[in-house]
Amino acid sequence: MAQGTQKFKAQRPGASKKPQQSKQKGPKKGGRIIAPKKAQVVQQQKLKKGLEVAIRNRIEQEVTQKASTSLHKPLSVIKAPQTKDPKGSTQPGNSSK
Repeated sequence: MAQGTQKFKAQRPGASKKPQQSKQKGPKKGGRIIAPKKAQVVQQQKLKKGLEVAIRNRIEQEVTQKASTSLHKPLSVIKAPQTKDPKGSTQPGNSSK
């Protein structure tokens, strides 16, 4: 017979161990969002961005208007629709195998 106490517990053959969560040591990856110290600066940036967008849209309208008046046929600005490929469609270069 074995003398003394057991140094470890015997495990059952069908029992599984619980997975342990590993925590990262050190700083986390990715960008940080730092809250601004001054809310007034954020408001100024938002206003500046809005003005930039408005100016850009106005310039685009003026250019299209000038281009449509100077051409001999009417100018039509067409934006390309963003299409999603259906799964059943065939594209050139792809085999149907």
